[in-house]
Amino acid sequence: LVVGIILVAINPYKQLPIYGDAIIHAYSGQNMGDMDPHIFAVAEEAYKQMARNNKNQSIIVSGESGAGKTVSARYTMRYFATVSKSSSNAHVEDKVLASNPITEAVGNAKTTRNDNSSRFGKYTEISFDQSYQIIGANMRTYLLEKSRVVFQSENERNYHIFYQLCASAEQPEYEHLKLGESQENNLLFT
Repeated sequence: LVVGIILVAINPYKQLPIYGDAIIHAYSGQNMGDMDPHIFAVAEEAYKQMARNNKNQSIIVSGESGAGKTVSARYTMRYFATVSKSSSNAHVEDKVLASNPITEAVGNAKTTRNDNSSRFGKYTEISFDQSYQIIGANMRTYLLEKSRVVFQSENERNYHIFYQLCASAEQPEYEHLKLGESQENNLLFT
């Protein structure tokens, strides 16, 4: 087993002009270490190794809660879509992450460090054809923090879906769930 570079996400809490198309093109075709460390350098190395050795590659994105791991994965997918010239898949990151509102509702919660913290892991697989153009992608989730359903630490909340369901309790399709206010239900869980 060979482990390469691990990308550690760090949120600067402000927009930086370092993710545009000009930066993508600057890193495209470069060797690792020829330019400043960057998410695009990691993506370029994985893309080159895939094409050179015809072997699957993995990029591990790690970081603390709120560090921007999901955003980093999005930038990586955008990089692949751009450098592979996958015109019909130019917005592959949008297509893959279109399911994010659903997965976030069921798997994200407010914590003391992040109002929209993922409480699960994500594995995103991008498929390429023989020309190394993107032909599809698949996102899987794993390791859902199940204990949050019945217990939340002080100043933390249950999964977003719980509050969304409680807010919809008056809707006819949810009456059979006998949901009340979220505060009432929280008493049952604590």
